[in-house]
Amino acid sequence: MTEEYFDKEFGLEVWGDLACFTRPEMKVERVSYDVITPSAARNIFQAVFWKPAIRWEITRIEVVNPIRWFSIRRNEVGAIGVGKGIAQPIIATEKRQQKNSLMLRDVKYRIYAKMVFIPPRDRKKEGKHPVMQDENPRKYYEMFERRASKGQCFTMPYLGTRECSAYFRLLNEGEKGAPDLLQESKDLGIMLYDMNFSDPKNIEPMFFRARMENGVIEVPSIGSKEILR
Repeated sequence: MTEEYFDKEFGLEVWGDLACFTRPEMKVERVSYDVITPSAARNIFQAVFWKPAIRWEITRIEVVNPIRWFSIRRNEVGAIGVGKGIAQPIIATEKRQQKNSLMLRDVKYRIYAKMVFIPPRDRKKEGKHPVMQDENPRKYYEMFERRASKGQCFTMPYLGTRECSAYFRLLNEGEKGAPDLLQESKDLGIMLYDMNFSDPKNIEPMFFRARMENGVIEVPSIGSKEILR
């Protein structure tokens, strides 16, 4: 018999030297949002722990360090190494492009998310296997706490782009709303919330109106009317 389950909230403190949470409307050169997006925060939780039986839903973002910008110009290769399903060589000197990126530096956030359990009947409909009817949901958040407290992760978490590695630690109870948050309020405008993967043939972005109040961004739930599709 499956144990009764509730969506438990967890917190991670994440930080790094560089970050770039790319605005999708900027097609040619990378320009970062002011702060981490819920989508990027979810990816950090998934890098630490993920199973087909759960999904992460970001609830709150706390900004600790001041928002600092810097610009960098880099050489990039404007081609991919696969054509018509066959790997092909790339001559970098012929495909080189110089592009600017507007990125963030010295960032630190405290991100909070609920671990949402997906019932076996729903996973069976989605074709996620194996599905055990007598599953104990509590084991998943115990596994996450154990892994996060030891600094373990399945893949290296990153802050927006893979070259921006992230460090993390598990937050203890009572650290939520700590007094060291950035004391700044700002309307961040329309921000990327996440991608809608419900239809694999038509993956669509979702957005929301982000507002930072004294360093805190309250993130609406995925079913909220505040989510713009």
